Order: sequence, then C-alpha cells, then structure tokens
Amino acid sequence: MNFIVIVSDTFRRDHLGCYGNPWISTPHIDAFASNALVFDEAYSASFPTVPNRRDVLTGRFTASYAGWAPLAPDEVVLPDVLGKHGYTSMMVCDCPHILENGYHYDRGFTAFEWIRGQETDRWKTHPEKTREMCDPSKIRNPENLRQRHRRNIASRRSEADCFVARTMNTASEWLEHNYKRDKFLLYVDTFDPHEPWDAPQWYVDQYDPGYTGEVIDYPCYAYTDFLSDDELKHCKALYAAEVTLVDRWVGRLFEKIEDLGLLKNTTVIFTTDHGFLHGEHDIIGKALISPERFSYIPLYEEINHIPLIISFPNASPKRISAIVQPMDIMPTILELAGCPIPETAHGKSYAGALSGKKQKHRDFAVSAPYLKGAGVPATVVKDNFAAILYSSERNRNLVDKAVDGYEKKQMKELEIRDLLFDLSKSPNQEISISEEHPEIMSELRGDLIKFLKEIHTAEDIVKAWSVPYVTI
Repeated sequence: MNFIVIVSDTFRRDHLGCYGNPWISTPHIDAFASNALVFDEAYSASFPTVPNRRDVLTGRFTASYAGWAPLAPDEVVLPDVLGKHGYTSMMVCDCPHILENGYHYDRGFTAFEWIRGQETDRWKTHPEKTREMCDPSKIRNPENLRQRHRRNIASRRSEADCFVARTMNTASEWLEHNYKRDKFLLYVDTFDPHEPWDAPQWYVDQYDPGYTGEVIDYPCYAYTDFLSDDELKHCKALYAAEVTLVDRWVGRLFEKIEDLGLLKNTTVIFTTDHGFLHGEHDIIGKALISPERFSYIPLYEEINHIPLIISFPNASPKRISAIVQPMDIMPTILELAGCPIPETAHGKSYAGALSGKKQKHRDFAVSAPYLKGAGVPATVVKDNFAAILYSSERNRNLVDKAVDGYEKKQMKELEIRDLLFDLSKSPNQEISISEEHPEIMSELRGDLIKFLKEIHTAEDIVKAWSVPYVTI
C-alpha cells in the first residue's frame, strides 16, 4: 500500500461542490470525490496551521501540550515509523511555517522539497518597493506579510508560477520517477487557498467581474465593519478564485496518479487544517489580530468542519458519517501499512471505516488552539450539538505565535461565554441554547475532561477546563 496525503491550507468545506456548494467551480476535486469515500463528519483538532501539521505527523492532539512551535526532536513521526518498515517518504511543501525558522517538520522524510515564497518566507529582497493595492490599514501586518509576499511573486510570468501549481507539478514529477517503488509515502502540503489571495485575475473575474475598488487580499482579522459591502464581496471572490485555482492544480496531480496506475494500490487523502470566516458572525478571518491585540474566536462550523476525501483501493464510493480528526491520519496509515502504531499516538485508526467494517469511529470531536491561556475556546461536537467552552485560565501575559508565527500578546475577548448550538436547527450557529440545556453543556464538558485525562494532559490545564468560565 502506497500513501499520498494532500493538505490544502484554509480550505472551506462548504466551498466544494461535493459538499453542496452551488457557485464555486471545483470540478476536479468533485470528480475525485465521486469515486472516493467522502467524510461528512471530519473536524479539525489542534488549531491552526502548525499544530495541525503536528497532529497529522505525530498522531497526537498537539493542543493539549504545545502551541505554534517547532517539532520536538523526540516526537515519533509518521515518516520515521514507515521508514523503519521499508517505506520511501517524500515531502513537497510550500507552507513556510513548518519549515522556516528551525521548525523542522521535514524530519523523518527520506527527502523533501520546499517550494519557496509563500507569505512570510524570507526568499526575495527585490523589488524594494511593491505596488499598493489598498489602504494599508486594512491589511494585517502589511510590511512583514503582504510586502514580503509581493516581492516573492513579482517575477511570475504565468499561472504555472503560482505556488500551488509549482507544488503540484513538483509532486507529479516525483511520482513519475518513483511510482514503481515497492512502497512510498508522498506528503504534499500547499498553503493555498490561504491568503494572500493572489490567483490570476481571470479566476477572480469568474466571481466578481468588473470590480474596480480596493483589492484587500490579506485583510485584517477583525469584525467586518472596516470593509464596505463591495469590499467584503470581493474578498469572498478572491478566496473563491483561490479555491478554483487549487482545484485546477490538485486536479493535475489526481490525473498523474491515475495515469501512473496508482489508484489500485495507493490510498490518496485530500484534506485541510481548518476554514475561514468571510463575514459569518460579522468576522473576517479565523482569530482577531491587530497591533493592539490577539485573541482567539470560537471555532465555528465554517472553521471547524473540514473536508476529508479518501480514495481507497477497491472501495465503493460512498459518504461516511464517522467522526474523524487529523490526529487519526497517522494511525490509520500505519494500520493500513501493517506497521505498529506508537503508544505516543492519541489518534485512532479509522481503517475499519475505509474498508466498511465499521460505521462509527469517535463519539465526539474536540477542536481547540493550545489549551493554555486566557479565555481560550474549545469546540466539542457530538450528536449534532456543538458546544463552545472556555477555559477559566486567568493568565493574561502569554505571548502567542499562532496564525502567522509572529509574537503577539494573547488576550481574551471583551465578552465571552459558553455557547451551545443545535446544528440540526441552527446550522449557522446564530442561536445559542446553552442556558436552556445545562445538562447537554455538562455532558459535553465532561466529554472534554474525560478526553484530556485519557491523553494525559497536564493537571493545571484539565483543572482550568473543569469549570465554566465566569466573566470578571
């Protein structure tokens, strides 16, 4: 059994046709899904980018013990385990955060290739000045993020120079040279459709033709009142354009996999780390970030409910309702490869769900940023209910690198409270029923505490989550 894992960063589940989207063009991923296993209850685990990759590669719930941080040198990682059982492993990655500044998430792979230039990557020094596309006050960290990115893309000549194109082409070329190996793992990680949203203009024109206003391609993570209605609409179009761009080039990789006859002996996984808010709950982004503050927001459905599509040899296409999470990917691959699952793993193999032998996997999903800090929200999803629970931790002096790798003082929101949503009646999570159903809140908090204890979370963190947050 070979394995190809494709992670596309910040890819909203509801922006794919196979998950019900009616207006964004994603024919290649949809075609892949039509012949694959489509998971309807996949949820994020550790949030955001870097903790998610740590979940995938270690099989652990990183949020219980670490934040946005380098891979620990003593952690057991997927490619190391496979390597000890004869697997060749390759990482092709344009996500800078897991490779830059000594983060070393390439550890254990037989080889890796870093496609340079995304977002914070310190790649180019020219041109010294780049073109302004909007009022810089509307851009999150305009010098370190947007300007650096603009320098990195200044030499583009065609669509093939886009990051996702370079990444998928590199992965395809690797397969051409290695598809006859006895067994391999190919891990492909693209930062798109994460902002800055820089798809070629013809993609943008599919979704907002004739727009002449400011192009806010890396908006502040904030309440949307700093954007006009037209600007917010165009932000949605910029993101939709990136989604279609990703679909086109991931589709090229899918074609290469099929052309090489790999579908008969290869498990192919397509997924993401989390989604993004485009005005839902009056927020754009996945946290609140300004020069004055950094604070987490609830992991609502648009962020937390993620796509997971798996092509599994000889499996009939179908929808799967089992609850699964990113930390389950490592043990699943190891079971399918016939390798032992390390005792360090928190995740559980869902190989039985792929083969059709099991219908259920997890009773509930837990998703959260690093569980240490002031007013950190965790989301627990179970039986069509989603509870957003806050830590009672009072430490207000923590410095956090989450979301972009830059140090920021972590703060709590001015007004936070535990929330409960019945997703069958309020799928957009607009009406909380926490006060009407204290028994459900208590049950889901109990599930959270049980889970944290099972994975041996530090006592002080468990204690901080054992009682509801009380505003003071």
